[in-house]
Amino acid sequence: MKRIGYLILYASLGFVAIFQLFPIIWLVLFSLKDTREIFGSNPLALPQEWKWENYVKVWEGDVGVYFFNSVWYTAIAIILTVILASMAAFAITRMQWKLSSFVLGLFMVGLMIPVHSALIPLFKMFLSVDLIDKPLSIILTYTAYNLPITLMILLGFYYTLPREIEEAAIIDGCSINRLFFRITLPMTIPVMSTTVIINMIYNWNEFVFVNTFISSDKYKTLTVGIQNFIGQYMTDWGAIGATLVISVLPILLAFFFFSNKVVEGISASAVKG
Repeated sequence: MKRIGYLILYASLGFVAIFQLFPIIWLVLFSLKDTREIFGSNPLALPQEWKWENYVKVWEGDVGVYFFNSVWYTAIAIILTVILASMAAFAITRMQWKLSSFVLGLFMVGLMIPVHSALIPLFKMFLSVDLIDKPLSIILTYTAYNLPITLMILLGFYYTLPREIEEAAIIDGCSINRLFFRITLPMTIPVMSTTVIINMIYNWNEFVFVNTFISSDKYKTLTVGIQNFIGQYMTDWGAIGATLVISVLPILLAFFFFSNKVVEGISASAVKG
């Protein structure tokens, strides 16, 4: 009876896995067809002629530029966000100053601000300092919007880090800067990996800010640049599918290799907090 229960469980999990993977499989098949076949009588069928040239065509076009822009914006914003959030968490949990609770409250308020409500104010601010259609506007926006959630995750871990090592370092004459970068920061690597993945997912998939602040093709990301394949009279749907596969692949690889780290980091932060 127990064996039958396991069989039913594994069969159910297998069905769920296939159900979850189906959109990805369909997208890959979609990217290997031409427009005529995509809108044919059986859009779910295997390609009659595998159009691998769709990938070559989009990569030799602007997709390569969009891809490296996405990588560049995502990487720089992640580095800034994680370092600034780590510094803030260290200052709030390790230093005694009057405004620590107030500053923490300001960061937490950032969690309640909808993205769309800040578009016009941010646009006007960037316009006044000549940052519209500049990569810096995107990097600064990603960093600011990801700081609150990153800080919240880090705080739970920082509050109960063992202070004995830090106290011993201070007694030995360690400065605040060396204490943070040499001792405290390395101890938070497990939870930092979680924040890196969360930030990567948001930055890589973000659409609204890039679509609002960037107009030049040379600065667009994959999520926005894909619109260039949609024409007024004709749309290359195979190229769109290939671009979507290229845009989804980094996120899938990140989850495949680092999903355990995400769970471990969130669990560690929750337990410690």
